Formats: sequence, C-alpha cells, structure tokens
Amino acid sequence: MLYTCVRGLLALLLASFWCVSLQAQPLRLYTEEYPPINFSEEGKPTGLATEVVQAIMQRTGQSAPITMVPWARGYQEALTRANTGLFVTMRTREREQLFKWVGPITRNVTSFYALRRSFLSISRLEEAREYGEIAVPRDWYSHQRLLAEGFSNLTPVTGPAQVVSMLKRGRVKLMVLDNLSLNALLAQGDIQADEVQLLFNFMHSDSYIAFSQQTDDALIARWQRELDSMKRDGSFAAIHQKWLPGEPLPPLEPAPAP
Repeated sequence: MLYTCVRGLLALLLASFWCVSLQAQPLRLYTEEYPPINFSEEGKPTGLATEVVQAIMQRTGQSAPITMVPWARGYQEALTRANTGLFVTMRTREREQLFKWVGPITRNVTSFYALRRSFLSISRLEEAREYGEIAVPRDWYSHQRLLAEGFSNLTPVTGPAQVVSMLKRGRVKLMVLDNLSLNALLAQGDIQADEVQLLFNFMHSDSYIAFSQQTDDALIARWQRELDSMKRDGSFAAIHQKWLPGEPLPPLEPAPAP
C-alpha cells in the first residue's frame, strides 16, 4: 500500500513538474514572407497580421521575437514546440485538432491562376487534376487540401514568391494562391496583374494565429479576448484597412473550419 502511494505521489510530482516546465518555456512566434499580411522590410517583420500580433502583445504586456522562416519550418515548430505560435495559418478541417486557434485575422479566397497567354480554360478540380504540374507553397493549406483531393501533379516550393516565379519562368502553367497576397506577390515577381487570369475559385478560408497544442490555455484565452476587444474598439479595423483597403473584415466570432 505504501509503495503504491509513493509511486502515485511521484507520478503526480512528475506531471506537475512537466506542466510547470512547459509553462516556463518562452513564447516563440514564427511567420513567413506573405505580403501584405506578414513579411519583412529592411530586416524587420511587418504587415497586417504582424501589427495585430504586436498590438496583442502590447495589450497583454508580453514580449516575444517574431522570426521569419520558410513556412514548412514554422509549421513544424508550431506542431511540436510548447508556447509557439505561427501566423497567419488557415484554419482547415485537416488542421483543426493540430493547433489551438486565435482569430480570425483575414478572410481569404484561394484560386487557380494561369498566365493569360497560356489560353487555358480549366474551370473544375477534375480538370486541374488531369493537367500538368501545379505550383503550390509547401505545406500550405492549399497544398494539404489538394493532396487530400487526390492530386498527384503538385510541385510544392518554399513559399508563395517561388510559386509566382515558377509561373513567370514557364516552369508550370498553373499556380494556386489566395486573393489577398496575389497582387503584392505579382508586383514582387515583376508580373503585371492583367497578365494573370483567374481560372476558378477553389476554397474559402479564414486565417488565424495557430499555437501548438502544448501552449497554455490561459494564453490562448487571453489573446482571443484582446483580439476581440480590438475588433470592438476599431483598432483592428484600422490595421486591416491600412493593409487591405476595401477587403471585407473577418467575422468577430471564430467560424467552423471548412
């Protein structure tokens, strides 16, 4: 009996130590080059989501570095490391149970695009599945969803800028990107907006800050409260309008993953 009690006490102490050690880990935040939502300028992170994250930290009295990394690396960090956030992350059914969510930050429409001079008339997933190579950012929501839809003709690359570069250089004739980043990425890639044709919309989704499952629930709740407060007092709308003039605001309440 005494042995059982001692063993139970040791297990409880180890569990308590584990929880304390998780909470003691510093907050880490990762993002990628995805203008105008989050990107670097003169070596410093900026953009719509970056300003929102910085405002939340100011309101909560927290401080954490924001590190620019390729998406796949940031995604892996947020999957495995405690007290780690990745923004912006599309909330999809495939990811729903993988992270804890704070948002929404933006509302996006993801579509298939081609250069107009290609004269493509693809209008359905079934047609795209049978076409040539399609450029997508590696481990993005669109990449994961198309894999789930049975696509075997995807060419995953480091990030969205590389997707645009592949289209411009003729490496692929189709690319998958969202409406919010398209114009900035085309300008960055020296492509005129009227050179690119929207073929068809693929999915609608909302972006969030995705935190690892090992992140303290109290931090998640506090960040969500502060974001909701920003939406009510107009400070969120001011940031959104600055970076995405004319685009609809995301809803106040988180929506179910599509």
